[in-house]
Amino acid sequence: MILLILGFLSTLAIIALIAVAVTQNQPLPKNIKYGIVLDAGSSHTNLYVYEWPAEKENDTGVVKQVEVCKVEGPGISGYSHAAEKAGPSLAQCLQQAKEVIPSAQHKETPVYLGATAGMRLLRLQNESAADKVLSSVGNTLRSAPFNFQGARIITGQEEGAYGWITINYLLGNFKQVSGWKKLLNSLKSLSETSGALDLGGASTQITFVSKDLSSESPENQLYFRLYGKEYQVYTHSFLCYGKDQALQQKLARDLQASTSTPTMENSSLPDPCFHKGYERTINISDFFKNPCTADKKTQLPFSQLYIKGEGDYQKCRENIQKLFNKSNCRYSSCSFNGIYLPPLQGDFGAFSAFYFVMNFLNLTSEPNPLALNKVTSTIESFCARPWQEVKTAYHHVKEKYLSEYCFSGAYILSLLENGYQFTENNWQMIHFLGKIGSSDAGWTLGYMLNLTNMIPAEEPAEPPLSHGSYVGLMVLCSLVLVSVLLFAWLLFHKPKCLQKGIV
Repeated sequence: MILLILGFLSTLAIIALIAVAVTQNQPLPKNIKYGIVLDAGSSHTNLYVYEWPAEKENDTGVVKQVEVCKVEGPGISGYSHAAEKAGPSLAQCLQQAKEVIPSAQHKETPVYLGATAGMRLLRLQNESAADKVLSSVGNTLRSAPFNFQGARIITGQEEGAYGWITINYLLGNFKQVSGWKKLLNSLKSLSETSGALDLGGASTQITFVSKDLSSESPENQLYFRLYGKEYQVYTHSFLCYGKDQALQQKLARDLQASTSTPTMENSSLPDPCFHKGYERTINISDFFKNPCTADKKTQLPFSQLYIKGEGDYQKCRENIQKLFNKSNCRYSSCSFNGIYLPPLQGDFGAFSAFYFVMNFLNLTSEPNPLALNKVTSTIESFCARPWQEVKTAYHHVKEKYLSEYCFSGAYILSLLENGYQFTENNWQMIHFLGKIGSSDAGWTLGYMLNLTNMIPAEEPAEPPLSHGSYVGLMVLCSLVLVSVLLFAWLLFHKPKCLQKGIV
């Protein structure tokens, strides 16, 4: 009888143990944290809201974008003559962020603003105006209920590096695993990183890991230690080679080359990169104020230039290729303008304007990258369409953007082929990315991850078992223990019914 009671009490104790273990070890309610990054680009500003579970703050693959807001109006560099308006222009998107993030967490939510090539150009042109613009946006962000962490102009190298971090973080390429999973990953070659190709309005960046990276050009090399693994990264940013500034450069060259021709007597410039029937007027005084075109300034007898589209893709490509100086290279290999470029390696994610332009031209919908000749023929056909036909077919697209897709498509091909040396053979390495999962491909996520130390240098410690595995083992062990105790009791103290059966 005593043993029966003891067995009963042991069973109760084990059940209590299981209950405590389950209660103690079950995941806590989600504690979500938030972060805000404003991408102050040359043509516009975007505000991004990110969220992540607080208990996984130093793990990877947990940060996700939950909101994006496009600020109305131009980029902040466009307020150089009215700097006091730059900050207030952000108000609507900041209000949107306030509605997305719970009010109790506003004070602890960091907000960062990174200004890119548009502000880099403004600083070169007028440092005082650039400082006033940054001061204005800083004042607005300080007055918001968030934890203001600074507004600054980031370098081209930073922009390239943060874009590379973003896409590899979102693709899970930094995740370090052990045991059999590590073996599977090595078999699938999933540990390789992807290169990053970024195209904005005023600059373009190329960033990738190359096994053949030499010490020829140390200024184009960065070193990262992420999750216990070291990465030697090549990166370069070309200021004035974003799609908008490249167009300005091309027009300045065309204008310079055409000033002595009869067509310039009436200030008219034929342009093969615009659709036939398209016309645009440019104020000469504004045109040469830009640091990207200032060195091509020409004395002209007129104040306005009238551009007339011709819609000739081949001539357009010929004009664009003059922007890339391929004659001067003191390294083993160069991209253009004498800049070192190691051999291309691995896949590349091409985002921002690379994606927007190619997506408009319906060149991103196929599951696999299209062949280079197919991309070329598509852009050539689009450029050949008359302007009125294009306007009718895409009446919902703003005229400025629509009119420049022919140039932008031709420029992207020239930049990738003539500039970065992609060919028919390795074109399939390029994947045009708008989003990865729920997050936009771009530099902003990498910027926040870096400033909040969300990607540690060493691999975070992980428990040997997950919560589910731990509870399952506890239950299994407890059941085994109960079974052993019952078996022992039955073996040594046979009940009377069993004894009578034996007699």
